[in-house]
Amino acid sequence: MKPLSGLRIVSVEQFGAGPYGTMLLADLGAEVIKIENAATGGDPARKTGPYFLGDNDSEYFQVFNLNKKSVALDLRTEEGKAALRELAMTADALMNNLRGDLPAKIGLDYASLGKHKPSIVCVHLSAYGRDGSRASWPGYDYLMQAESGLMHLTGEPEGPPSRIGAPSMVDQTTGLTAALGLLAAVIQARSTGKGCDVDTCLLDVAVHQLGYVATWYLNEGLRLSRQHRSAHYSLAPVQTYPTADGWVFIMCMTDKFWLELADAVGRSDLKSEKQFSTSSLRHANRDELTEILDREFRKRPTRYWLDKLNGKVPIAPVLDIAEAIDNPYLAETQMISNVPHPDKPSLRALANPIKINGKRLEQVVCPPLGADNAAFIAQPSQRSRSTQ
Repeated sequence: MKPLSGLRIVSVEQFGAGPYGTMLLADLGAEVIKIENAATGGDPARKTGPYFLGDNDSEYFQVFNLNKKSVALDLRTEEGKAALRELAMTADALMNNLRGDLPAKIGLDYASLGKHKPSIVCVHLSAYGRDGSRASWPGYDYLMQAESGLMHLTGEPEGPPSRIGAPSMVDQTTGLTAALGLLAAVIQARSTGKGCDVDTCLLDVAVHQLGYVATWYLNEGLRLSRQHRSAHYSLAPVQTYPTADGWVFIMCMTDKFWLELADAVGRSDLKSEKQFSTSSLRHANRDELTEILDREFRKRPTRYWLDKLNGKVPIAPVLDIAEAIDNPYLAETQMISNVPHPDKPSLRALANPIKINGKRLEQVVCPPLGADNAAFIAQPSQRSRSTQ
């Protein structure tokens, strides 16, 4: 039995952020009933290419929706709203990733649902939150990277601001944040019998990723910007280095690793150089140190340095996407899973990064739009009888 078995979540969601968070919960055993817009053909991710799976499904959609049920409702109609309310009354939590002004309007908040089911948890994931001047604004991942300062910190100093290469980093961290908030509130509700609203938004989560960069600005007025070679803001050597046939990333986060590195590159003399004797001095003299280490690393191919440093100094090769996904270590750890789809039995996906008792979590594809309506939605005649 999976850890979240017995937890039911109804989620009005689309695209990436909300679906990613609920997929993690579904992987862990929660019953996630995905509510899709019947009037528009469901989650727009179903129609997001270029790789489609049948008439109304895609590889993009499945990335965010494994292990879920699909219910199609038209929430613009009273019938659709009534069906959603009835379904919510059977759930531990109702989640949405709608615009911030919409949950209250269509009755998805605790003020609307809590009077009918006091223990329900209502989770709201929006672009800018529900209680500010931007509540009605739409918003997406890359906009948050731009406004949060993340783009200002990404790329080379001479180049333009750049988004993080991963396609949905803010979406996924926000989905993860929402999932954490949901679980915390459900634990409280099961203990006290009282649910609540839980809010998070893309911009808040993006800004929160600034971490100590923001803290240093708030307290010391320090304005950091892009670093050469993706270097650390205060420690050295922590950056990329060119090898004879590629690049490696070295992370000497402690003096111990620095001393090991100096020996490994054949420059033990550097250990006695005063300008490199502490982390702060190595950072202050980083340009000089980079020139020295560049010369040494360029003498040998990447494989040589990995064999020499693995397990002694934190090092990683800089890989392209094919090299990263075909990495034998991912096969060893079963990070790639087979998830057969009716239109592509050979479909493969990334496994959930959580293991339970050393085992990967089982994954199955999300079914066609509305495939689970009959199991979860009463017909209008049944609904009217139940309210008499």
